[in-house]
Amino acid sequence: MKEREIFSHLRVFPPFAVRIDGRGFSRALRLLGLEKPYDEGFAHAMADSIGLFFKESGLNPLFAFTFSDEISLFFNEMSYNNRVEKIDSIIPGFISSALTIQLKLEKPVSFDSRVILLGKEDIYTYLLWRQAETWRNHVSSYGFYTLLESGLNENEAALSLKNMKAAEIHELVFKYGINLAETPAWQRCGIMVYREPYEKTGYDPIKRMEVTTKRTKIIQDWNLPIFKTEEGKKIIAKLVS
Repeated sequence: MKEREIFSHLRVFPPFAVRIDGRGFSRALRLLGLEKPYDEGFAHAMADSIGLFFKESGLNPLFAFTFSDEISLFFNEMSYNNRVEKIDSIIPGFISSALTIQLKLEKPVSFDSRVILLGKEDIYTYLLWRQAETWRNHVSSYGFYTLLESGLNENEAALSLKNMKAAEIHELVFKYGINLAETPAWQRCGIMVYREPYEKTGYDPIKRMEVTTKRTKIIQDWNLPIFKTEEGKKIIAKLVS
């Protein structure tokens, strides 16, 4: 029967990204009464779940980028002999469990997963694409819930939004006192999670002297710039290197 595991020999070689997306979240999360269109507690749960992945999964991502219920993780190395079946099952499985713990959910949630082949030079282009999607999601989310606030039901709001241009959505939400250019950066530009090296000084009782060791800590950047800017390019170049 082993030969029927038809994708068991499918492998991918770094660098690559793994993107996972929430599947069927609405039903499970509705019970939490999350704030719409964005809930900061949920965003923290997503970022903290990534932090747990960095610490506890045994895998070593370069960094991760997240918005809404989507996470992209970037790898320069991979265990499990680079097997795609392992990658596409272990990563979403871990994050699903971590998010369930973070949010103390009673209903299960799950993520789907895909592997994206990237050369090192492609990582910046990929991040431009996902941050552009972050902005589109930001505009449409505010537009949708503003239409609900105006008195439309969900079907009517979705249909109206489908026929509106971005400039029209901006104007609509502005009438309700929301300037989309001034919403929190994590809503507009996403959140980055990565390891940052630092030096720790301690006392070695055997050598009877102070010693300095190199450690890493998990950083969550909630104030990302637009990646097209020079500041954004420098941040990505640092993370990729």
